[in-house]
Amino acid sequence: MKRTSYVPVEKLLKASDGSVYKLAMLAAKRSLQIADGDKPLADGTEDKPLDAALREIEAGRIKLKKKSKANTSGKE
Repeated sequence: MKRTSYVPVEKLLKASDGSVYKLAMLAAKRSLQIADGDKPLADGTEDKPLDAALREIEAGRIKLKKKSKANTSGKE
C-alpha cells in the first residue's frame, strides 16, 4: 500500500483564496473526476485520485472559478 504523498498546505491554500472549505471542495470534485476516468493533469505517480488532484492544485493546473455576482434582489 502506497503512502499518501505530502503536499504543503500553504501552497494549496493560495489556490483557494485561503479558504480551507474551498480547497476541500476543489480537491474533492477533481478527485472524483479522476476516479471516473479523467487523466491527471500534473506529472506524478500517485495511485490515489486525491493525491493526483492535490498535485494538480499545487502545480496550478486546477484553479478555482470565481462566481459572478448575480442580481439577487429581484429588482431589475
